[in-house]
Order: sequence, then C-alpha cells, then structure tokens
Amino acid sequence: MMMGYSTRCRNRTTYWDRASRRCVDCQKKAGHSVTLNCGYDDDGSRHDVPFEPCANGTFNDGSSAHCKPCSSCPPGHDTVRHCNTTTDTLCYEPRSPTTTLPVTETTTSQNVSTPSSFATTTEPPYQAETSTLVTVPTNRLGNVAWAVPLGILFSIILMALSAYIMKVKWKKAHLRGQYMNPSFSSLTTTENNPELEDILSPNVLSAPLQKVLDNLDVLEELVILLDPETNGIKNTKHLASLCYFTSTWINYTYSMKESKSPLKAVLEGVSCRHPDWTVGNLAKLLRQIERNDAIAALARLRLNEGDLY
Repeated sequence: MMMGYSTRCRNRTTYWDRASRRCVDCQKKAGHSVTLNCGYDDDGSRHDVPFEPCANGTFNDGSSAHCKPCSSCPPGHDTVRHCNTTTDTLCYEPRSPTTTLPVTETTTSQNVSTPSSFATTTEPPYQAETSTLVTVPTNRLGNVAWAVPLGILFSIILMALSAYIMKVKWKKAHLRGQYMNPSFSSLTTTENNPELEDILSPNVLSAPLQKVLDNLDVLEELVILLDPETNGIKNTKHLASLCYFTSTWINYTYSMKESKSPLKAVLEGVSCRHPDWTVGNLAKLLRQIERNDAIAALARLRLNEGDLY
C-alpha cells in the first residue's frame, strides 16, 4: 500500500485535524479524486494539491473520494450518453416495454427501481462478485394516449378561431355593403340634401367628440367606411387634411394601419387638440368630404344617448 503523509490517519481519504485532534474526511469534488491525506501531514504542512483530475475512462459524480471506471453498455443496448469525468455511461434497451439491465457492484447487492425509460450502470457489468437487476418501465403507450385528446383539443381551438375570423370578415363586408348603397351616396349636389339636424338628434350633435371613441360599435363602423382607399371616394386622409394634420403624419398613420386605425388616430388627435369639439363638428367635416354614409353611422349614437353625458 502506498504510504500517505499522515501517520495518525490510516484511511488515506482523511487527514489529521489539529484543532479537533481527530481524522477528518477529505472534501469530495466531482470529476476528481482526493490525493493522499488531502495532501497534508500531521503537522498541517501541505505536500500535495487536495484533488487530481479523473483519468480517461474513469468518472466521479462527487459522491466518492476516488474516480471509478466507466461502465460499458451490454450487447443490444443503446448508449444514450457516453461516460465523462463527472457522469457514468447511460444505457437503455429499446426493443421491449420493460427492460432489465444487469448492474454489477463490487460490494453487496441491492434492488434499485428507476421511474424512467433509461438505466445507468454504476460499475462495469459482468466483472464483479454479485449483481442486481434494474427494471425500467417505459411510458410510450401513455404518451400516445395523451396525444389523441391533445390533438382533438387543438383542432377544436383552430375551428373556433377560424369561425371567429370568418364572422368578423362577414360583419365588415355587411357593414360596408350596407352603407355603400345609393341611399347613402356621396353628397355631390345640394338637391334632396337633408340638414344635419334631420339626420342627427340635438343630443348627438352636442355630444363631446370623445363619445365617438367611447362607442366601439359606432367607431368600428366609421373605421370600416372611412379607412379604405377607394378611387373616387374620399376617406380618412381627406378628413385628416381638413383637421390640419400634415401629409407626413397622415402617411405615417396609414403605414401603421395594420396595428392601429388611421381614423382612430385622427379622432384621438383632434380630441386632444380641441377638447371642446362635438359630434356636430365631426359631422360637418364628413359633409365636406361628401360622406353621408358616415354621418348616418353617427346617428347610431342615439341608441346610447344615456351615455352621452
């Protein structure tokens, strides 16, 4: 046996602690082996470093003072992970639902059950005195059973989402068709042109402009009518110009159309600049750009007259 640095501690994985006057275990370190007596003699003098790296083909997971030889996978088993200095070889047998792996140990035998589909051999197989069996159940059938209801749930969610998108598109098309008909044509002449008071009630005309932003149904109809760019029909760009917004600002709002309605940006800007503006002011601007259909949409505010004050 190789002589250590301590004459008091016969166990070479301990060293003499002069404070407690007893042999103390050396600290363990993954991927390393402790040196003889941790490199100390009985007087506390150091003769060597406390650890040395594991050699090739050995490992230490930090639970032992010395490195142990790496295991090899038995025939018919796949190597999931090769041995390194801190972990042993990881093996599993893929051909049967329940895999029994021989695990050899250099001391006494014990039964070890693992809940996963993999097993790690702790010592080289078929080379020691005794052996034990590790039973590894697989969960493949359980995973398949879970996949079916998850797939059905995912399909239901997709169908519901598709139905919602179709409903929104239908509603927008319906509203656009409702207001782009001859009865709501552009006001190009003064003949048979009703006064605003004949279309909108006094309460609606005097309501703050902010009420249009607060009424999501009316706002949505105005967005559908005014934001699209159609040849020969004036839209939000013309309304913004009448409100003295610059062409640069207008073009920018239209470049962000996918994330925010240009009409909503215009109404928010006007409400901020002119907090005293009313729905009547907006209706007059809509008349200037010949959008009687949008004025008719404002008439729906009468459905919520109780919220206008």
